Amino acid sequence: MSITKQQIAGFTIPAKMYRIGEVVQFTPFTRQTIHNYTTMGLIQESDWTEGGHRLYDETVFQRLAVIMELRKTKTLAQIRQLLESNPSAVEGDDVASSGKIQEN
Repeated sequence: MSITKQQIAGFTIPAKMYRIGEVVQFTPFTRQTIHNYTTMGLIQESDWTEGGHRLYDETVFQRLAVIMELRKTKTLAQIRQLLESNPSAVEGDDVASSGKIQEN
């Protein structure tokens, strides 16, 4: 994953990076769930702090929304397989709300 930067009036503003506690704060997931999803490959950290803490970029929230929706009807293994076979599916704005990923 690449970090998106925004240009405003000649300034380069880096994208916000979130520690796991912030991801937990803004989602219904626990710290352990975020850790498990990371180790399973469902989500991916974007960077690490000097102290060794994972940092996630803003795209993690969209991906978690998709996972949450798919979790209603699929196992984590099935979700991982779907996301691996169709990584661009998460980029669609309506995926999180519809919970539908076109299967190959």
